[in-house]
Amino acid sequence: MAEYVLHCMAQSGHSYKVALMLELCGADWKPEWVDFFNGATRTEEFRDTLNEMGEVPVLVHGDDILTQSAVIMDDLSERFGAFGWENDEERREILRWTIFDNQKVSGLLGPLRFLRTLMKTGETDVVKWLDGRSKSALAILDKHFAKNDFAIGKKPTSADFSLCSYLFYEGELGIDLEAYPNVTKWLGRIKALPGWKHPYDLMPGHPLPDKT
Repeated sequence: MAEYVLHCMAQSGHSYKVALMLELCGADWKPEWVDFFNGATRTEEFRDTLNEMGEVPVLVHGDDILTQSAVIMDDLSERFGAFGWENDEERREILRWTIFDNQKVSGLLGPLRFLRTLMKTGETDVVKWLDGRSKSALAILDKHFAKNDFAIGKKPTSADFSLCSYLFYEGELGIDLEAYPNVTKWLGRIKALPGWKHPYDLMPGHPLPDKT
């Protein structure tokens, strides 16, 4: 049995953050598919035994059950001594960019992709608003990566895995990432890390099964 079990789904960028970090840390782990689109996270069993918030990812390590990707990655940085901080200033920078991601990058790109590509709602007012806000966030990142190799400077950290999580679902955002050349170069640096894998190669559930 694997030391770490990640309850996840291939379509979840938040799950990908953790799956990618586990893979790059060389952890002994396995994914456990959660049938989100057929309501698995809304069941009493899931909420009573895994996550009362009804969300993935959930990382099980022995008797420990961790939820929320930022918390999980913080824990993994400490356990593996990898992709973390060397001093308090770096830890605050990792936290700063992770919060920015949760609010302005994943927090916008996730719903945008969900509506535009997975639910196929069409270009509603909500989709257009999310599109505009997402592009504003990407512009901020593009300016940042014009001067920085990674989120906090010269080295990759969990903040990078948080920020990139929805950007590797090529063609599913409806946004041309080539308009953000510094972002695409940064994504290339992440892809060059030993052990990098695409979300659909790390987690089960793609393509989506038919609804039951």
